[in-house]
Parts: sequence; structure tokens; C-alpha cells
Amino acid sequence: MDTRKRRGAIIIRDSPPNIPLSRFLNEGDVVLLLTPGVVPKAITATSTSNEPKGSSSDPFEPFGRGLAKHHPWVHHVPYLPRNGITNTHRVHIRLAKTVVFVISGPPSHGQLSQVELAETARSICEHRPQVIVACCNIRDLGLLEGAFPTIIQLPDYSAGELEAAADFLFQEPRVQESRVQEPRRSLTGPNVQNLILSPKAWPVEVWDGRDLTGIEELWSQCLPKRFHLSGYQFRSLLVRDGYSMHYIVREPGTSEVLGFCATYTSYVNGGDDERLIGSMAAVLVRPSYRQRGIGLSLHNHALSQLKKPRGVCRIQLGSTFPRLLYGLPVDSPAEDWFRRRNWPIHPQSAEPGSGQEACDWFLQFGDWPATSFTSSGLTFRPCEFSEFDMVLDIVAKESKRRDNAGWYDQYAKLGGTMNIQDIVLGLEGNRIVATALTYIKRRGSEVADDLPWAATISDDVGGVTCICIADDNPNMANRRDTIMIRLLDSCIRLLSGHGMKSMFIDAIKGGDDGFQSMGFQKWTRYREVWRDI
Repeated sequence: MDTRKRRGAIIIRDSPPNIPLSRFLNEGDVVLLLTPGVVPKAITATSTSNEPKGSSSDPFEPFGRGLAKHHPWVHHVPYLPRNGITNTHRVHIRLAKTVVFVISGPPSHGQLSQVELAETARSICEHRPQVIVACCNIRDLGLLEGAFPTIIQLPDYSAGELEAAADFLFQEPRVQESRVQEPRRSLTGPNVQNLILSPKAWPVEVWDGRDLTGIEELWSQCLPKRFHLSGYQFRSLLVRDGYSMHYIVREPGTSEVLGFCATYTSYVNGGDDERLIGSMAAVLVRPSYRQRGIGLSLHNHALSQLKKPRGVCRIQLGSTFPRLLYGLPVDSPAEDWFRRRNWPIHPQSAEPGSGQEACDWFLQFGDWPATSFTSSGLTFRPCEFSEFDMVLDIVAKESKRRDNAGWYDQYAKLGGTMNIQDIVLGLEGNRIVATALTYIKRRGSEVADDLPWAATISDDVGGVTCICIADDNPNMANRRDTIMIRLLDSCIRLLSGHGMKSMFIDAIKGGDDGFQSMGFQKWTRYREVWRDI
């Protein structure tokens, strides 16, 4: 093979050997090429491609065509870093004999890490070969030899480099070996292993409140834009004296923030219930330092600390209140990472805490059906001060029965304040059968301090949380949907009276068809994951 056509391809690792791909591919075996959706080189300022200026074609098409010259059964499927690995990708991966996964570079602001997406793809591949093709210096990615057996590095994703790399993946071992020796020396000298850092235990410190800007930046790098918070909001959620404890990993030489873990310990139900729940609210690692053991060091340290307080009976992913994330976001690349750390993520299981879905919902009031809702014997109105103790009794009972951790405290903190009238009641005669908490940030509700997301959407979005329906008797159980609709209608009327135009409801389990039929849209989907201890 003409050595000029191989250009800058370098084997960083190939153990066990997967190159050349022709070694194990037979006629009809599918090679799946997964490539990121990126801006074509031809329309970037530094482009050296021969494509015409302004071309909008997939820049990885030359790679697919190059592979197909050697093996015609190539399926080229792009992925979007902002959307991750979808069910469509999973189907293609399971049908493939081998997967070639292309990484264009570190994540842009608000995008998922392509390295984490590659790790997700590898978990689906199981024992089938996967080849990582990094179109950048892997020092910028934090790739690990333990995570990916075969890693190829290219200088960029120009057409010439990609075509040469396709030839490179199919060339014979004798020619290939003569190719890789000299570039390895020129790339790293005698310290090639410095490129691939094995996971290690990093020193974990208790966060002392410093470097908030660095931690806020880390939060924004690791989570989609809808979860971004102002510095004030972020600090108010983190600094909770008495029941928050957060941990940090720094770069030893510069003290730069590399990783952060937020944890809380709170009462399960309040009242006379002294049981505690530990929340691992978030584990964040700077994208360029991932897969070096930072996340694992934070996870293991935080887990051991959460188990220590007397009375802790459960540890969960996500947090009750204050609410950073309710649980593990659905389809997050971190699902497989936590599953490998023995967290019970089995969405098809009927066992509570095993990954069942809960949703945050958003409604524009104009989409709510313009219908006069009536139901015999039921009335709905704001709570009166004389009814507050009865409300707490109902919430304590229903929270315990339905395993709704932290709800009692959200109601209890309104005691002695005018915000008691933010509680909406459903009554059958004089008996309270349903309650809901409404909140608006500018009205000074303490509930709004624990639930930031309505206010981050817009100033005219009000919130509803902790909906309790006392359906322990058959008559109420049969009317649950009717009660829910009437209760939500009353919440809308209350919030509209305070100038709100939309509504946000958090952590609803089930009822998707019903909510969508009433005009709601899903805002975020989470998995409920916990361990009882």
C-alpha cells in the first residue's frame, strides 16, 4: 500500500487485536460506522478539504465509502452528541459484527461527551469488536485503554485523513506494524503509556464553598442547557446548612476543579418518622478528564459517607428536596456507568427503585381544555389556616403509603406563613381528599427555593408539586382521574390569578396518555433508582 495514503493514522492501542478488520469479517457481516453530527470541514475557517466552500454534506461520508471499498456491508449511521445513543442506534449495534465509533473531539458547551456515548455503545456491543477512531489528540478526551481495546488517532476528520484511515483499518499486519512504529515514537517519545492513564484513586475533599464559578461551569459542561442555573440559584441549592455535604476533586498541581459530587441527607417523611434518606444528587467530571477514576473516587467516597448517619435507610440517585435532578435522566450515558457500580437500573422490573420512569411536565394554559369540570360532591379551593394540621396528617399518611420521600417537609415549612393559601384542596363534603402545593418564585414561597426549574423556564411559569390524593377507599380510587383533573384545573386558576401563563409539575409517575391528552408536554424524564440499606 502506498504509504502516502495512510497519512497521520496512529494506533494508540489494539489489544486484543482487532486490526485488520478483515481478520474476522466474513461475507455479509455488517460493519456499523457511527459518526457524530458535526460541521463539515469545508465550511470551517481552517478547512483544508477539497470540497467546495459551503458544502453541507456529512464530512464522514468519505470514511464510509473508504471502508465499503474493502467490505461492502457497511452501515453508516450518524449520531447527534446532544441526543446521545437512541433506540435506533441500539438496534443497529446489535445487528453489527463490529462497530467503528468516530469521535470528533471534546464536547461543545451543553453537549454530551462523545467518549461517554462510545462507552454506551461498547456496553451494547458486549464481546463484539469496537474500534474507536479519534479525530483529535486523545489527551483532550481522557480515553482509557481499559474502556476501549482498540483506539486509532487521526489528526482531524478531513476527507484525505478519513480515506487513508479506512485503508489503514484493513491493511495486513506486516505492513501495518511497519507503519505504526515511527509515529508512536514521534508522538510521545519513550512515554507512550502517558497518553493512556489507568484509573486511580484521587484524593477527595469536602467542598468548603470556594470555586463556585468553577463548579457552576462544570455543571453547565455536563448537563443540557435546560438544566443551566444562575450562580445565585446554583449556590442557594448547594448551600443547605445541616443536611448538605458536597465533595470535590482538584488537579494536584493547579487546584483546578476536575470533579464534583453533591449529596444531601433529609427525612423520608417527617413528622414522627425519623428515618433518613441519603441523596447522591449529581456526580460531575470535567469532560477532558473522564475515565481516569475521578468519578469513581467521588462516587465511592460519597456513598461511604452517606451510609454513616444514624437512621439512613435508603440512598438514591438524584435528590428529593432541594431538587437538583429528581433522578437519573432517561437515556443518559451515565446509566451504564451506574449499572456497573451495582445500582439497580432495570426499567422493566416491577420492583420500586429499579429505574422506573418519572416525568416533569409543562403546560401552557392556552393548551388546557376550555371545559367546565364538575363532579358530584367535590369542591376545590385554597387551604384555610384552620385546615393546615389536617393537611399535614393526610400528607404524612399518603407519603408513607406511596413512598414519596420529603413531601411532608415541603408542606410543613409553610406553617405560620401566608403561603398556606398556596395549598389547593379537594374536599368531599368537609373531608379533605386531595392536596397540591403551588408555588411562584416572586411570592416568597420556600417551596420555590427547593424547586428551581419552573422559574428557569420563564418568570411567568408557576409550579405544582407534591400532589396527594387519598384514594385508600374504593370510592375515591375509582374517581382518582376525575379528582386529578379538577385539582389541576384549580391550580391553573390559582396560578393564573397571580399572572402566570404556564405550569410546571415535577416527578409524576405514570399517566402519560392522560397528561398529554390535557395539553401537557414532557419536560424531562428520569429514572427512580435507589438502594435500601
